[in-house]
Amino acid sequence: MATAGKVITCKGAVSWEPNKPLSMEEVEVAPPKAKEVRIKIIASGICHSDLLINEGRFKAVTYPVILGHEGAGIVESVGEGVESVKPGDKVIPLCIPQCGSCRCCKSPDSNFCIQNDLGRFSGLLSDNTSRFTCKGKMIHNFLSTSTFIEYTVVEEWAVAKIDDAAPLNRACLIGCAFATGYGSAINIAKVKPGSCCVIFGLGGIGLSVVIGCKSAGAARIIGIDINPNKFAKAKELGATEFYNPKDFAKPIQEVIAEKTDGGADYSFECVGNTDVMNIALQSCHYGFGVCVVIGAVSSEAMLSFNQMSLLSGRTVKGAFLGGFKTKDSFPKLVSDYMAEKFNLDGLVSHTLPFEKVNDGFDLLISGKSIRTILTF
Repeated sequence: MATAGKVITCKGAVSWEPNKPLSMEEVEVAPPKAKEVRIKIIASGICHSDLLINEGRFKAVTYPVILGHEGAGIVESVGEGVESVKPGDKVIPLCIPQCGSCRCCKSPDSNFCIQNDLGRFSGLLSDNTSRFTCKGKMIHNFLSTSTFIEYTVVEEWAVAKIDDAAPLNRACLIGCAFATGYGSAINIAKVKPGSCCVIFGLGGIGLSVVIGCKSAGAARIIGIDINPNKFAKAKELGATEFYNPKDFAKPIQEVIAEKTDGGADYSFECVGNTDVMNIALQSCHYGFGVCVVIGAVSSEAMLSFNQMSLLSGRTVKGAFLGGFKTKDSFPKLVSDYMAEKFNLDGLVSHTLPFEKVNDGFDLLISGKSIRTILTF
């Protein structure tokens, strides 16, 4: 492309400091260095994790930073030595990379990678620099991706080529929400046919868990949310019954125990609240119940529970991106979507132009959105 090898000036939503609206700025994006890829972002979802960062809930994050990690786009140019993608390819940036050579990448039991920036939040590429500059200041990257910008630069191990026919305003969901929820049911809980599942929180991730549980053959899929407006969409995607904790005088875990002969086989926490995590653990059956903790909370939050919750035979699991090895699995998930093995349309409640990213945050905060997609 004509821009290859040149600095691109484009619009980017910069988080200059916590608890401030994102600022639409002119950002200079440097060309990719060796083993790096510059991507023209076409669509990006707004995730609850982006909101938590913008609220300053993760102390390790360095500002200013460009958020966004659930995107899809087209390769604009590549640096020296890049082999897996080329200009013009449709791709998903990977917020958990897959270098292929570290111990986690070589293990069949992990989808983490030593190159991931989750928890560290250095906001830098492997040479300890960023490709973003604004007003003379270096702008940090977020989770190896940064998709709230028209062009981003990622390392080759943090990008996956996908089907050229894939609609990017849906494929972007596989970059976080869908993979996280669907994989938590399929890969982490390993939901069995005929089982009973209970899902706390029916946002984009919770509804993706619903899709995963249905795909696995669960007989009962119980949705729990304090916003009953989400029940109709959850039913459309496969949930079989619903409960609003506000409708009961007793704790919701007791309600679930009564209605499921002692508790669900599997429970999923998709809210990002430590109290709800405890409730989810108590909502699966003692002796064999499996609780999967998915929701993100602040870096200072601690999860505690009664020892007997585990000694009685329950299992707690946690996972990021549903246990999928990203570079290997995301292209297949896109192909499965193209083959109509699942439908992503039901996860999208709003589509906004990129410039209205702060309106998207407002929709998330108010509980009015499931997933908002930004288009560029």
